[in-house]
Amino acid sequence: MACRTCSTSTGNLRDASLLILLLLLLLVAPWRSEAAEAAAAARAAGLSFTRQDFPRDFVFGAGTSAYQYEGAADEDGRTPSVWDTFTHAGKMPDKSTGDRAADGYHKYKEDVKLMSDTGLEAYRFSISWSRLIPRGKGPVNPKGLEYYNNLINELVKRGIEIHVTLYHLDFPQDLEDEYHGWLSPRVVEDFTAYADVCFREFGDRVTHWTTMDEPNVLAMSAYDSGLFPPSRCSAPFGTNCTAGNSTVEPYVAAHNFILAHASVVSLYRDKYQATQMGVVGINVYSIWEYPFSSSSADIAATQRALDFSVGWILDPLVHGDYPEIMKKKAGSRIPSFTKEQSDDGSNGENTGLRDYNADVATIFRFSRNDTPTDQFVPTKMQSDPQGLQCMLQYLTDTYQGIPVYVQENGLGQFFNDSFNDPERVEYLSTYIASTLAALRNGANVKGYFVWAFIDVFELLAGYNKRYGLHYVDVDDPMLPRQPKLSAQCCSPCRFSIRGEKQ
Repeated sequence: MACRTCSTSTGNLRDASLLILLLLLLLVAPWRSEAAEAAAAARAAGLSFTRQDFPRDFVFGAGTSAYQYEGAADEDGRTPSVWDTFTHAGKMPDKSTGDRAADGYHKYKEDVKLMSDTGLEAYRFSISWSRLIPRGKGPVNPKGLEYYNNLINELVKRGIEIHVTLYHLDFPQDLEDEYHGWLSPRVVEDFTAYADVCFREFGDRVTHWTTMDEPNVLAMSAYDSGLFPPSRCSAPFGTNCTAGNSTVEPYVAAHNFILAHASVVSLYRDKYQATQMGVVGINVYSIWEYPFSSSSADIAATQRALDFSVGWILDPLVHGDYPEIMKKKAGSRIPSFTKEQSDDGSNGENTGLRDYNADVATIFRFSRNDTPTDQFVPTKMQSDPQGLQCMLQYLTDTYQGIPVYVQENGLGQFFNDSFNDPERVEYLSTYIASTLAALRNGANVKGYFVWAFIDVFELLAGYNKRYGLHYVDVDDPMLPRQPKLSAQCCSPCRFSIRGEKQ
């Protein structure tokens, strides 16, 4: 099946056949020299292809984030983040909080063993800024430092590649109170100082860094609709906010995200890269856009939607400025970059851009004749693995062949999710197949991470929606873990293809 309308006004993407093949091998262990044995085992299991169809430097992993996983919200010197404030104000649908989450702060050794048993090649997690540096700036918390060192050492011991995100939406509440967080340019200096501590303390064992998670989503959700903390918005774009300006603040926050990322990349390049030999990237949320029709107006609208979502963050980092259509439409509401900032941002080597998140690739169909609504809040998202292939190829063509990692891709199921999750197996299989199809057609994709490794506290659904490969019984005080089918399905093949990567 051809990739439908994978071209936009910026140029044609490669025509490619999308392989939608059953891939039960979700997360697998490294290579084994006995290639014939591995192929035979895969055929016996009914697989259409194996780990060996992917390059040897391609990595499979899964992830979590600090607030959603760690728990221990008021232990060992950690101070509140904006998500603590938000959930304790009763703003979650189920009135839940991340105070306990999956209790990863205490159960990390058990979980790292589960990763090893599952055959996980890599683990992506985030550091809690307010656990490592209480109040967001100042002295380092020894207990926070000890926790992350212990977690990293355990991963190293198990041979699991470490991918660390510095900021996964959990901004320190103290800095939010002091200067309104991402709305102030002061955040650039504080975020860079925090990153400096992380590079200094963990960079001898961590070489894959992501500065921040989904800045394009956070700008809209926190400063336009007000759905995420600090819940700033203005009518008619958002409701139930006590402060904010939805027409201006999303652009200001995104601008400071970009400047903070660039500052951290410069810090790493100048101070650490020569000795630590790592890379620093950023994470962007995406939904692939299809034209409503073949008309030039609809094709232009499709490109405009891509520019206002993906291009909003990536264009300044790769090309040195916002997309022209954004500057035209937003006018004086969108900040400008200085010449020095643009020159630095347009140097692809200096941006260190490598990470890209195809968190959700879905199909939504709209028409200009549809009845307008105040806000669009999807309750059920259609699977669109082809959209992931299209997006990966678009990134390669549009952004100078940047290396890309699919950092979050997963299927959430409400309430009735159980150990037997064939829908998740099917979902992940098709998305991994689309990743392979994009790779075979020239996309520079380097890895694929499932969200999530275990069931965690979900930011808009609490404990009512589960994404994990491992089930967590939140009604049991011990929070026991148990592999789901989606974690177990790789077991028959794991032993037959384990070996040394080359």
